[in-house]
Amino acid sequence: MQINTPSELNPDLEAERLNQEATLSLTEEQYQRKMQRRKQVQEQRVAKAAREKGLVIVNTGNGKGKTTAALGMVLRSLGHGYRVAIVQFIKGAWEPAEKAVFSRWADQLEFYAMGEGFTWETQDRERDIQKASEAWQTALTFIRNPDFRLVLLDEVNVALKLGYLSIEEVLAGLKQKPTDSHVILTGRGAPPALVERADLVTEMTLIKHPFREQGVKAQPGIEY
Repeated sequence: MQINTPSELNPDLEAERLNQEATLSLTEEQYQRKMQRRKQVQEQRVAKAAREKGLVIVNTGNGKGKTTAALGMVLRSLGHGYRVAIVQFIKGAWEPAEKAVFSRWADQLEFYAMGEGFTWETQDRERDIQKASEAWQTALTFIRNPDFRLVLLDEVNVALKLGYLSIEEVLAGLKQKPTDSHVILTGRGAPPALVERADLVTEMTLIKHPFREQGVKAQPGIEY
């Protein structure tokens, strides 16, 4: 009687085991057998994932790339012909380059940069709260609208972290999204309750940054 190992019972563990073994010194025949088995496991994994649903996606962490990754999803959605909305919290005191690029999809995309800059620039907490509230009300109109397949709330996590918005009102707003639409929330310091609610969470880890280690200023095409 054959006894299945835990990895063989779990396709995800089995896929990882096969990936690791493929890096070993194998003969061509051994490698081919591994990859044949890897293909079988992948087909099993894909077959099990037959559902479709609208996702709540959180990009957080201290590392660079949270907004950049979200904008990649925006591009994919535009490429599929979907309508998309971007509402930027905190940001807005300057005209971001991505806004100029996305203007080419004016018939599919709504773009609102509604902040007035970082807290050390604005130096007016009450106005920051007011602007965040206005941005959230704008965001809600798109979250509720079934015509918009993807809504990006850029830097909303920072607004939550600073207390400009309450997590309760954001979670209540997310409950109002249509079942097949996606919402991305970016920014450092995503609160635990939002992480718990999300379907997909990515934490960007800062390892090195040219500004911190080398004194390199923000550059066009990289930071803005």
